[in-house]
Amino acid sequence: MKPAALMLQGTGSDVGKSLLTAGLARAYTRRGLAVRPFKPQNMSNNAAVTADGGEIGRAQALQARACGVAPSVHMNPVLLKPQTEHGAQVVVQGKVHGTAAARDYQALKASLLPAVLDSFARVGAGADLVLVEGAGSPAEVNLRAGDIANMGFAEAADVPVVLIGDIDRGGVIASIVGTWTLLPEAERARLAGIIINKFRGDVSLFDEGLAVIGRETGLACFGVVPYFAEARALPAEDALGVEGTPVPDARNGALKVAVPVLSRIANFDDLDPLLAEPDVAVDFVRPGTALPGDADLVVLPGSKATLADLAFLRAQGWDIDLAAHLRRGGQVLGLCGGYQMLGRSLRDPDGLEGAPGEAQGLGLLEVETELSGDKTLVQVAGKEIASGAAVRGYEMHVGATQGPDLARPMLELSGRPEGAVSADGRVMGCYLHGIFAADGFRHAFLSRLRDREVSGVAYEAGIERTLDLLAEHLETHLDLDGLLQAARGRG
Repeated sequence: MKPAALMLQGTGSDVGKSLLTAGLARAYTRRGLAVRPFKPQNMSNNAAVTADGGEIGRAQALQARACGVAPSVHMNPVLLKPQTEHGAQVVVQGKVHGTAAARDYQALKASLLPAVLDSFARVGAGADLVLVEGAGSPAEVNLRAGDIANMGFAEAADVPVVLIGDIDRGGVIASIVGTWTLLPEAERARLAGIIINKFRGDVSLFDEGLAVIGRETGLACFGVVPYFAEARALPAEDALGVEGTPVPDARNGALKVAVPVLSRIANFDDLDPLLAEPDVAVDFVRPGTALPGDADLVVLPGSKATLADLAFLRAQGWDIDLAAHLRRGGQVLGLCGGYQMLGRSLRDPDGLEGAPGEAQGLGLLEVETELSGDKTLVQVAGKEIASGAAVRGYEMHVGATQGPDLARPMLELSGRPEGAVSADGRVMGCYLHGIFAADGFRHAFLSRLRDREVSGVAYEAGIERTLDLLAEHLETHLDLDGLLQAARGRG
């Protein structure tokens, strides 16, 4: 027997599909249903590692958490990780399948449908409800051939669709009616209705807009969802959403952390727990802007194309800013790709992250890295050596790092040393993603930068609380019974 299933597609990117899927997952789970998330194809450099050693989009890991289950590689069977302007690494059922230019992927994607449907069946086994998230928009008719992300999947798996429009960006009536107009009749028939997302103000002012949409498309509305400001507490998936915090700057007493936004920044949600701290100002420094002179700490984040981003960093003059930051007594932390950049040299002889090549590193750590071999994908736990505080997270990288500074490891993970610390203790790096989510470590680390009181922020508990608030928000403003009925009408 097939489980109930419903697919949430959007009129475009960033209309809130991921967030609504997570909120609905938590809402239906609270109703006692066994819910599972699924996204056939995702494009993101923000990924999570599953317990079985695979990788999926970060949003699907959050959605699994909303369901109260461990994430599985089958929840996101195709993950595209952009490495250049025209190409991406292709991950299938958690493992690297290869790399493909955008045009080549259009020919490849149809061959991935069997793996997608296999994963969908595995996710649905034993579930009461599968919530499927689309990607981009079904109205991208130039990409419809061989589609596995939107209507191509919905038709192959026989899943009804709800269309989401973002009213906050404007033009929501045109986006919904325009999407409906571009869909062929068979795909229009698959639409169960619409959701209007991110509304601000008096909802009744949009009654006439809903009437126009209904008249033009015949689609019913499952609800108008007011803007959910608390969403900023949840991990984001798209680097376009990275922005600074409204916390006062360092001159007003806040501890300041600067994060250069690399061109292929990856796993930037590593910084989310710092954003949650009331006395920490996180400055995501845009290209063309100097690193701030009053920063206490500079964090070099992960990258999907480390050699290319090292060149990008130098092109912005950030290497000069880093040297000045250290002369002023500041500290530097490199995470994954950022850790690799801190060393004396970086080599990619096989072109695992782009064109083969090598470059001189920043020279702030006495280590060298060569990108080679299989990708390391593992969940780990351990402690920071300096404080003894517990840490946990995951490693997701290729290559190995060697050199004298490894004799001063930053961490101990599963009984082995990890990372490196400079002789003066002001530059450090490691491969552990998610390190700041550990409350005890985060406080100990920040307190070494500046004396501070324990903030009381419990980061993981805050994620759970926000998911519950989101579920309650959707229970109030959406017809969850109607959505469930549409899902159960599948096939």
